[in-house]
Amino acid sequence: MKILVIQQKMIGDVLTSTIICEALRKEYPDAIIDFLVNSNTKPVILENPFFDHIIEFKNEYQEDKKALYTFLKQIRKSKYDYVIDVYGKLESNLITLFSGASQRVSFYKWYTQFLYTKTIKRNLVPITNASISIENRLRLVFPENRITSEITRPKIFLTKEEKEKAREFLESNGITSKTPLIMISVLGSEMRKTLPLEYMAKIIDIIVKNTEAHILFNYIPDQEKDARTVYNLSMPRTQRHIHFDVFAKSLRGFLAILSHCDALIGNEGGAVNIAKALDIPTFTVFSPWIPKKAWNMFEDGETQMSVHLSEYMPELFSNKSTKELKKKSLELYPYFKPELFINQLHDFLNKNL
Repeated sequence: MKILVIQQKMIGDVLTSTIICEALRKEYPDAIIDFLVNSNTKPVILENPFFDHIIEFKNEYQEDKKALYTFLKQIRKSKYDYVIDVYGKLESNLITLFSGASQRVSFYKWYTQFLYTKTIKRNLVPITNASISIENRLRLVFPENRITSEITRPKIFLTKEEKEKAREFLESNGITSKTPLIMISVLGSEMRKTLPLEYMAKIIDIIVKNTEAHILFNYIPDQEKDARTVYNLSMPRTQRHIHFDVFAKSLRGFLAILSHCDALIGNEGGAVNIAKALDIPTFTVFSPWIPKKAWNMFEDGETQMSVHLSEYMPELFSNKSTKELKKKSLELYPYFKPELFINQLHDFLNKNL
């Protein structure tokens, strides 16, 4: 049997969907399993043993119809028997259609259900602490009565060489295992997923005061200005603990550096999912418009903790849809002052550092 799993989206989504490949490997140990992802997310799934090949969906396929058609013909030539389309949008609809697979599974949408031989309706309420993102993905493989027994965590696989290179890099910058090391997810992927910068600076002040830890910032090059603003807003004493210019030159390098951290704290996003896949404790601050139950994977109140504004000011969320909250996220964020969750943050630090 030849199986294709499609997950074109961001890093957190791709990493989470590796559990589908793991589930399929368990169900069909002799199958060839291919995992189709956007090219920029490839580094987080390298070395993963639960699939055989990574199929890259390149940017040019979105920009050039001829290139897309050539790619679709290659998919057809691969002669897949079974396709699981986690993405469920136009491009993956076309890939599924061109695959010619006899079994085609995806999440239910009334306007695309005819493309698939089986569709699964997402549950909106979790039945475990794994989160509905994990549980719904497993529903694409297993019947409902097996979901709780088949729960598994996404995993990232690093080589010994990668870990050692990261350790040497940190030591060359004066960072050793003798002092706690904390990665700060200082910015979200967009401002609607980013705690106000002055609030993040306060959080870092609290962390340093309580732990004396080394601090690393997770940000991409075009976010440097905002990351620098957070640095400048923090107290001078805190700034002496922040290694602002110590960062990886690649995503794979970031994974290796993060594997040496004692915790990751900050905005919800791909970095949080990566930390969890590396078994690193996380303290996550959710955007007001992101449903916490969707992405608070494996929260246990100890090594994995998170906070959401709705827990402190539920009246701000009454009778509002996710779409409405997304539009108002920048208006809601100022209410999310660190003072609201300082006790939870202290609890997390005490338990993990």
